[in-house]
Amino acid sequence: MTGAVRNDYAPHRDRCAIVGIGQTAFTRKSGVSELALAVEAARRALTDAGLTVGDIDGLVRNDFDTVTHNDLATALGISDVTYWGINGAGGAVAPGQIAQAVAAIESGQATTVLVYRALNGRSGADRYGQTRRAVDGPATVGGNGSYDEYFLPYGLAAAGQLYAMVAQRHMIEYGTTSAQLGSIATTVRKRANANPRAQMHQRTMTLEDHQNSRPISEPLRLFDYCLETDGACAVIVTSTERARDGRREPVLIRAVAMATGPEPKGGVVFPSLFRESYTTFPAKQAAETLYRRAGLGPDDIDVAQLYDCFTITALVQLEDYGFCAKGEGGPFAESGAIDLGGTIPINTSGGHLSEGYIHGMNHVLEGVRQLRGESTGQVPDAATCLVTGGSPAPTSALILRRDR
Repeated sequence: MTGAVRNDYAPHRDRCAIVGIGQTAFTRKSGVSELALAVEAARRALTDAGLTVGDIDGLVRNDFDTVTHNDLATALGISDVTYWGINGAGGAVAPGQIAQAVAAIESGQATTVLVYRALNGRSGADRYGQTRRAVDGPATVGGNGSYDEYFLPYGLAAAGQLYAMVAQRHMIEYGTTSAQLGSIATTVRKRANANPRAQMHQRTMTLEDHQNSRPISEPLRLFDYCLETDGACAVIVTSTERARDGRREPVLIRAVAMATGPEPKGGVVFPSLFRESYTTFPAKQAAETLYRRAGLGPDDIDVAQLYDCFTITALVQLEDYGFCAKGEGGPFAESGAIDLGGTIPINTSGGHLSEGYIHGMNHVLEGVRQLRGESTGQVPDAATCLVTGGSPAPTSALILRRDR
């Protein structure tokens, strides 16, 4: 993405802000229900914001979340919900959930919105790393936009297999190497080693460790995969005017965007293989919309939290969001450009690869911490942060900025 950025004024620009964030511990076995996790994260966010449950009148959940709006409202004691919303699909939409909260506030349907994601992603029944046959039961032919009949006979049954094909295609087209993917894994592991909240806080990783880790779905290795995680995150969004009267300095939501790409297909993950090219994600279209709405470009971004369910996902997004040219993601990452002190530091809490996999919501929290100056992987004087969602099919993204 080069040249001048067209500045299409977006009415929502800087009009809403994040005033509170909260999370649970990220573990392999929480020992509690997903509702209990959601309640804990929400209460922590309220405390962080200096608000009470009576201040919340809106709720937005991920469509994969088993914790419904009314369950959480009842458990927290919220008596008057004037807006509730669902955003999907799955990992594509943490920024999209924030966008929905902004829309509710801007349209007058709510004043203060609680956005959340809670899952027992490791110990629960719905382990997203398992094959779809194991999770969903026997496949059916047709219906629901699943296209199972095109994939399961060939062994395509888990997300890692899709992304392995993306990685293989990127290697064929551009000469990308496993070691370059490993440079992403080792960079974010360093950030996790500095973050006491990260699951991999005490486990270091060298490039040799990455290269010696066992293949899972070639060319992806064990350390190219994110961490299945039990945990929850919550974010509180309100108008900037209200936020400036709060106890914490607000983090402004500069712009939001969602996209499906130029060739939308049914389903969520595998139908993206029907596109003419799957080394370019719908993130490219989301980036173009987002930068226009923000009046900013890649060079204006100080730090990025890129959705990293796999190392290849982060690499492709480096290209699609304009931090380097298409095909140059491997050498760019390998050069140190994504590390602290580099051109665009990424995933400064350890990301999904080494902190925890809360479907992108922990990336939103880390973006807020960066702009508050509270990150364990702090980028000096960070004023803007890009946060992205997963992007093989639908996707979303936002830009946060410091209010000073």
